[in-house]
Amino acid sequence: MSDTSRRALLALAAATPAAALAARASAQATTLPAQSTSAGRAAIVSGSSRGIGAATAKRLARDGFAVTVNYLTNADLAAQVVRDIEAAGGRAIARQADVADPAAVRALFDAHDDAFGGVDVVISNAAIMNVAPFARFEDAAFDRMIATNIKGSFNVLREAARRVRDGGRIVTLASTSIKAKRATHGGYAATKAAQEIFAGVLSKELAGRRISVNAIAPGPTNTALLDVPPPLREQAAQMTPYGRIGEPEDIANAIAALCSGDGEWINGQLVFANGGFM
Repeated sequence: MSDTSRRALLALAAATPAAALAARASAQATTLPAQSTSAGRAAIVSGSSRGIGAATAKRLARDGFAVTVNYLTNADLAAQVVRDIEAAGGRAIARQADVADPAAVRALFDAHDDAFGGVDVVISNAAIMNVAPFARFEDAAFDRMIATNIKGSFNVLREAARRVRDGGRIVTLASTSIKAKRATHGGYAATKAAQEIFAGVLSKELAGRRISVNAIAPGPTNTALLDVPPPLREQAAQMTPYGRIGEPEDIANAIAALCSGDGEWINGQLVFANGGFM
């Protein structure tokens, strides 16, 4: 074999693995969903007729997601959220479902899929807050909170695990209460501590699908859940470096960051979004 032929053969052998690797990378790039844009993507936000949920639905819509607004009883408020999204040029529908009911959650996802063809982001936000000292906590109030905050979140996350498309995002709402351990908040904080476990476990179960799963923990936020006298609100405000409590949009912005393409590497985490409250 001549030197020229030998050099040609060696060059071909060296080029073949590189060419094969490039071909595999090109094929992978075409099969994995693009995370740099939310155009053509869709989201479900449970409990989004008001407060953090409504702000999150509007923010995701502004980012280009088609959004399903979920509510339990506040149909008029949910319809207004949809109108606000549509007025800003987005797409949205409103659907009633009690997240504590697995069949209702399945129907919620079915309605979303029928409207938008699939789901890329799920925000498990629906929750109630009942607080009382252990000695005076009534069974009915405790059971309803467990049904909504733990079982309801589990139902939403289970359906999300089955339906979220590869490359998607799942976020569940925890609370800074799990760190504060305030008197009267034992039951509520326990239901929110469960969200950290849910997110960490589910992120591992979805390995290989590029689906990031996280829990986000707001601090005191200006919503209906913060039903305290003005002096206590002011006290909470002074416990943050910003000198104010959070607004729903503050939490929505943090959730949107997790749902963006840049949020992919944050996975299986509990993220505190409380303005430095604790």
